[in-house]
Amino acid sequence: MNESDPRHVDVVVIGAGQAGLSAGYHLQRRGFEPWDATSDALRRTFVVLDANPAAGGAWQHRWPSLRMGTVNGIHELPGATVPPADPRAASRDTLPPYFADYEQRFDLRVQRPVQVRAVRRADADPRGRLLVETDHGTWAARYVINATGTWTKPFWPSYPGRSRFRGRQLHVADYSSAEEFRGQRVIVVGAGVSGVQLLDEISHVADTVWMTRRPPQWIDDDFDVPARVAAIAGVEDRVRRGLPPGSVISVTGMHWTPWARAAQARGVLVRHPMFSSIEENGVRMPDGSFLAADAILWATGFRAALDHLAPLHLRTPGGGIRADASRATDEPRLFLVGYGPSASTVGANRAGRAAVAQIIADLDERRGTDGTIHEAHPAPAPRIDVA
Repeated sequence: MNESDPRHVDVVVIGAGQAGLSAGYHLQRRGFEPWDATSDALRRTFVVLDANPAAGGAWQHRWPSLRMGTVNGIHELPGATVPPADPRAASRDTLPPYFADYEQRFDLRVQRPVQVRAVRRADADPRGRLLVETDHGTWAARYVINATGTWTKPFWPSYPGRSRFRGRQLHVADYSSAEEFRGQRVIVVGAGVSGVQLLDEISHVADTVWMTRRPPQWIDDDFDVPARVAAIAGVEDRVRRGLPPGSVISVTGMHWTPWARAAQARGVLVRHPMFSSIEENGVRMPDGSFLAADAILWATGFRAALDHLAPLHLRTPGGGIRADASRATDEPRLFLVGYGPSASTVGANRAGRAAVAQIIADLDERRGTDGTIHEAHPAPAPRIDVA
């Protein structure tokens, strides 16, 4: 095969975090084999591509002070329990080895580091393949399972004067340690789990000011099963309509955590309205007063990393990609696992399984009497609930 020719495979999985490894596991379990140069048309094959140089997904990039005892939302990968860990151990030291062992145990043969640059249709024929263009060549796939998550796309809100600030600005994705801010005044922006957690952490060594766009609505009740189902249904409806999934807080509300209680007990969990603009040495408040600051920490969440899908032209006027049961409505050969309602770790596991089930149903329908698979446009499969 000429090195410039695409390598043919049934399924390309983009990303080897929780969602991507879950998809790889279910592909392997349902009879797909990792691609190699000897693969033939009678074998169902897949390949997992990952941009990171090592196993671990986003966990390998988390800040050192994020301990196993304070991690929000760990869920085991399918078929392998998370090994016992000291609650004081750093999550970025504990979970990547678990991911690496998982890849080896199930022989997933993740290709890394491979940066996916674009996914596009091979030609105008809707029965054709999708081309996955990378910095290590091109893959021609019958299906693509996109599992790129959000960590690589931190969201920075736009505020007047942001470029003028002489202090330090950083996003949660860049956070390392509270010690960097000892003795300073730090504005923490954001009402999510990480924002409140880091507010509590930094407030031990610095003067902190917590700001959010809206007053937080604290929920005293446990986040029980009915509440989770209702929250996921809300996100699922947005994705089905082609709207951005929205933040977790927007659909779940703010639930009390140990660090939120600790911050409240020390008197630092005091919400202030967002500033109206940023100046050289601080921020201008809505009432016209000035608040000096040494640093601004943006705990403003992340957006889905989907830029490589732009050539497919799937973005709606509402700003999202329409999907139902993780399957892109306007490109049924594409699955978005870990997007919208499946963005949680347990949701990613279920969505990976559901995507594989739909792919198998398509391939079985298209397989001819000679064992080969006819290139045909896949019809949307029956809805599979992944909530």
